[in-house]
Amino acid sequence: MNAENFKKTEWNKPFIEQRADPYILHAPDGSFYFTASVPAYDRIVLRHSDTLAGLASAEEVTVWKKHESGIMSIHIWAPELHYLKGEWYIYYAGGDKDDVWAIRPYVLKCTGQDPVCDPWVEMGLLKRADDFCFNDFSLDMTVFEHRDRMYVIWAEKVNQGKKISSLYIAELSSPTELKTAQVLLTTPDYDWERIGFWVNEGPAVMKADGKIFVTYSASATGACYCMGMLTIPEDADLLDPRAWTKERQPVLTTDEKFGLYGPGHNTFFTDEEGKLVTSYHARPYNEIIGDPLYDINRHTYLMDVPVIDGRPVFRYENNR
Repeated sequence: MNAENFKKTEWNKPFIEQRADPYILHAPDGSFYFTASVPAYDRIVLRHSDTLAGLASAEEVTVWKKHESGIMSIHIWAPELHYLKGEWYIYYAGGDKDDVWAIRPYVLKCTGQDPVCDPWVEMGLLKRADDFCFNDFSLDMTVFEHRDRMYVIWAEKVNQGKKISSLYIAELSSPTELKTAQVLLTTPDYDWERIGFWVNEGPAVMKADGKIFVTYSASATGACYCMGMLTIPEDADLLDPRAWTKERQPVLTTDEKFGLYGPGHNTFFTDEEGKLVTSYHARPYNEIIGDPLYDINRHTYLMDVPVIDGRPVFRYENNR
């Protein structure tokens, strides 16, 4: 569909157009950074602004480009920018032109303290703490700190039978190495997680009211794409899968009234006033020609997320 012909509403005005898998960081110095998948899937970009609103028009700088061949030469997806232990890191996924679905998780490290202007170096695959080496489709890594420990959550497809994308968690010993073996958090259990493909991916972490919440995306990347949620008390063992509670229904889905289709792959942050916000991608139309993965009009949107009765609430009425 021509992007100019979609149903326009007051809620589906993009914050940033044609940027999927958005990640926004409210940095320690109070400024904001933005990165996302670009439609060509060939590079990693950053934007920086003193204000959240300023990201929409901020200069976009390419900080890394794909390889011409071999690993990291195609399908550069879902970068995330993190400031860990006083240094900048980017976690992202990439494939191989000779094996395009051999998607693996990689890490970049900034050589200085300015992630937009200073050079980045490749740290390679995230190092594993067990005998495996991400030997199957793995992507969408997000990192968070909790009680002086670092954790990583990511999506990985099991290598037996039907390919199923599930979420796993592990503790990190450093920003580039796992300390523990991976633990299964969630697999596609429900019908709404199994439309087109059986998928749990795109995890995002937030804390509120003594709990940790992990949202994630489910199903194929068309209008059926949606968001689910997991919850755990903040004093529980995060590596104990029995301590997590999974929502029976999705928390954000396609809604024709608002003109938004296939919402997913969000991230959480606070604005200048300390208000909780999520960025996510969606399309402003349902009719897609060809593979939805290569439709360029997954746009970035912003939504305020109130915490009501101890849980985040996602409503298109709260789009900015």
